[in-house]
Parts: sequence; C-alpha cells; structure tokens
Amino acid sequence: MRSKALVIVDVQQAFENNKWGKRNNIQAEDNISRILALFRETEHPVVYIQHQSDDPNSLFHPENKGFKIKDIVKPEQDEAIFTKKVNSGFIGTNLEAYLQDNNITDIVITGLTTAHCVSTTTRMSGNLGFNTFLISDATATYGLTDQNGTYHPPEQIHELTLATLHDEFATILTTKELIKELKL
Repeated sequence: MRSKALVIVDVQQAFENNKWGKRNNIQAEDNISRILALFRETEHPVVYIQHQSDDPNSLFHPENKGFKIKDIVKPEQDEAIFTKKVNSGFIGTNLEAYLQDNNITDIVITGLTTAHCVSTTTRMSGNLGFNTFLISDATATYGLTDQNGTYHPPEQIHELTLATLHDEFATILTTKELIKELKL
C-alpha cells in the first residue's frame, strides 16, 4: 500500500517582501491551501519545511516576521515542521527519517520558490527514491538576472525549472489533476 504526504516548502512571510521583484503564479498559495484541505480531510500527513537564516538582518531570521509561515497554510498542532538552513528540505533535517518512519512512499511538493528550495527538495526526493509529484500551479518563483546581466521573467524561470524536473525527478501535475487523482 502506498502512503502519501504533502510537503509545503517555505511558504513564509519573507516572500511578501518587494525585494524579490516580479512573481508568477499569484494563485499558488490558494492552490496549496486547497491541496492542504484535501490532505487534512483524507488524513494524509502534512509536512512543512521552513527556511531559517542565522543572519539577524535576513527576512528568514526567526526574530523577523518573514520567518513565519503564511496564515493561508498555517500548520496545525500535529503537523510536522522541519527547519532548514540550505535549499533542500532533506539536508540538516530529519525529513527523510520522518517519511521513512511513517512509511511514506509518495510525496506531493508545493511551495516557494520553484527555482530554488522547491527544485532542490524535489530533486533530492526523487534521488532518495520517493515517488515525487510537483504541483506546477502550487509553486511560484521570481524573475532572475543571470551572470551576463540578462533578466529572465518569472514565468520563463518557472517553466524551465519544471521542465528540468519532469519525468526525471518528479511527475509534474496541476492542482486540478492532483485533486482528480487523489479522489479516485
């Protein structure tokens, strides 16, 4: 029997800051909330990954409001929260052991940002042998400027990141496709 868990990566107040620039998938948190409700309703485990910085000036420092998980996906008391200091939810945390101890085989990944912590966590999940699903409209990213000074808009970054993950590290689904699959 396969067991599923929802992993919500870095849906924190820090990403409300204007310093990040333009973002795609404005509806990402709404979609994560819909998926979260379904996982709770079906009593599948929900796991939160929360980024933490040791730099007191960072938006992700525990004493700054940016560290807080957004209310739209606020954890409930019995849901696991793993705090990380790098891009992967698996490095420096007990996430892998938690998933194995709970016989989790299938991981559904959502969160922020597609090109960074979501991508890295997804890659590691696939490499560790978990059947991994990344929900394309339940994640978002920001535009980036490359080493040559060329700006790449967020939608382009998002789509290319998904393309690098699909069928190698994860199956890419939309929220609608996931909900349909879970209700079968």
